[in-house]
Amino acid sequence: MSWNNLRKGRVSTKNGEYFITFVCQQRFPYFSNPALAQLFCQCITHNEVKYQCQWLSWVLMPDHFHGLLSLGETTLGAVVGQLKGASARLINQSLNTSGTIWQHAYFDHALRHEEDRIGVSRYIVANPLRRGLVKNIGDYPYWNSVYL
Repeated sequence: MSWNNLRKGRVSTKNGEYFITFVCQQRFPYFSNPALAQLFCQCITHNEVKYQCQWLSWVLMPDHFHGLLSLGETTLGAVVGQLKGASARLINQSLNTSGTIWQHAYFDHALRHEEDRIGVSRYIVANPLRRGLVKNIGDYPYWNSVYL
């Protein structure tokens, strides 16, 4: 699916909640490297402070990211763009490269009032279990959730 197709119908609602996914360029597993994963995790905290948003639940996989975002007063594109851009700059600095880290597009799904936030959060956080990276989510270091 093209980036323009993903953007069609995208609406950024103040204080909305969104299930977000974005993927590393060519699914390269940058975050198998613990130092790069930690850099990305620091970017999440900075992103929340800068945009007064909250990543309610998230997991960083070796080659992609899933998160449940409570948007606040800014736009979805600004929050996601800043997180992808800041993390790419830090990763490139760390690797002494200048390549593309993230695919241009991202997937978003606006949560409806009746959708189960805890269920969505469990789905997000269980990703390392489904991929067989760990047998217990407590053994995986790159996730967080206000619900779990």
